[in-house]
Amino acid sequence: MSVLESNFDREQKEYYVLSSRWAELPTSCLLAECAVVKELDMHVCTVEDARGVGLSVGEDEGNGAPFDFDVVGRSYANEDDGGGLAGPISGFAGWFTVDFKSRTDDAGKDVAPQIPNPAYLSTGPEMGYTHWGQQVFHLPSAIPLLADQTTRIQGTLEMMRTKDSARLYNVRLRFSSSRRRTSSQDRDGDVLMKGKPEELVYQIP
Repeated sequence: MSVLESNFDREQKEYYVLSSRWAELPTSCLLAECAVVKELDMHVCTVEDARGVGLSVGEDEGNGAPFDFDVVGRSYANEDDGGGLAGPISGFAGWFTVDFKSRTDDAGKDVAPQIPNPAYLSTGPEMGYTHWGQQVFHLPSAIPLLADQTTRIQGTLEMMRTKDSARLYNVRLRFSSSRRRTSSQDRDGDVLMKGKPEELVYQIP
């Protein structure tokens, strides 16, 4: 028996768990190499290109942009030198980068002025504090890391505009996790554990 009804529980979960959070993450929070899920060329991109990530044309869902992370747990053999990570995996984080460089598209690369000193902007954790920070998507349940095992997180990401604002997006993550011995060279074989597929939709408040 519960005093609170299911609608209240759903509302609290959507707001406190399934909402992204602005954060300034230290690099020590990153457990895997980052993955690019979308690239836009501002000279030639269309409104459709900017409508989201991993969507089918004209739709609010699609096959998603793939990602595939390996996170190596601590090694019993290398405890003194800090080999591997303690974890756990508590969520995903996202940010953007910008290249200010000469045009590379077919229409402009031969006619537009060349930029002799290209510039690069990153809003990732390695830059310290920035105006933009990062968006963090916390998992409802953290994924533990085990010693001498590598945890693989494999899935897709979709971003779609909200119905209320063309400037805000919701994010859908579909993924599954598996573990293998870190000593194994075969990412798809020698699997020790495979978790059930997860699907989470986050609102950006």
